[in-house]
Amino acid sequence: MESPFRANILKGKVALVTGGGSGIGFEISVQLGKHGASVAIMGRRKHVLDSAVDVLRSHGIPAIGLEGDVRREDDAARTVESTFKHFGRLDILVNAAAGNFLVPAQDLSPNGFRTVIDIDSIGTFIMCHEALKYLKKGGLGKDPSTGGTIINITATLHYRATWYQIHASAAKAAIDSITRSLALEWGEDHGILVNGIAPGAIEDTAGVSKLAPEEVLSKIKEKPLYTFGEKWDIAMAAIYLASDAGKFVNGTVLVVDGGQWLSTARLLSKEAVRQLSRRQETRSRVAPTGLPKSKL
Repeated sequence: MESPFRANILKGKVALVTGGGSGIGFEISVQLGKHGASVAIMGRRKHVLDSAVDVLRSHGIPAIGLEGDVRREDDAARTVESTFKHFGRLDILVNAAAGNFLVPAQDLSPNGFRTVIDIDSIGTFIMCHEALKYLKKGGLGKDPSTGGTIINITATLHYRATWYQIHASAAKAAIDSITRSLALEWGEDHGILVNGIAPGAIEDTAGVSKLAPEEVLSKIKEKPLYTFGEKWDIAMAAIYLASDAGKFVNGTVLVVDGGQWLSTARLLSKEAVRQLSRRQETRSRVAPTGLPKSKL
């Protein structure tokens, strides 16, 4: 699908994307590059990074892969510094690294809970913390009047409650809080815009394949009004927030899910509701309800 944005809208900018070697993170990396940015991607698996960098470069995108774990402060510091040394600046940080799996709360070990919190929430904060000196206005390689952009990939799991996702729900809720707090503090103090993107069910991603078995997916796809999003949808949201189009957006989480999190099971058809309403109206005219019964 053709992008609605100009091809050079991010020209001259440098982006660092954690989890950028696969899934949503990779598509964001590709689209950032196609719109003019130079891209560094961070991940734990070297062969995945190498393959992703090859694809990025095949599109003519200046790109490097940096092996590291967002949970480790030294890895985060080295990755951010390497990005700066290679490209001379850092303008955009996308925190897309995440961990998740289905598990009933009673079967989830504290260590399993902690692992997801460490990757998603603490990893997000660590990367933001290490990138601050490069993203703040007047920071290393930055103009004294303009700060950078942080985009945190989150979810809608915690907006209500999600079966077998207590660990990820807690982690994403923490990310949203981090987003708002940094938007407040770093927006005013350092000119940095901090926002989130909450994807819905996105086709051809580990999130869908790990969290919904094929037999469940097939049943979902049978519903005529239920659709899966595309990785491209999330990447376009990232382009919006990273470009001047989003220059007045700060501290918000952009939900990109086609309204899925709002949906609930329809208990009655529209025609059934109309019939019920007519019956109730007729009944109230014949025998009004709610009238006082006291003889006083």
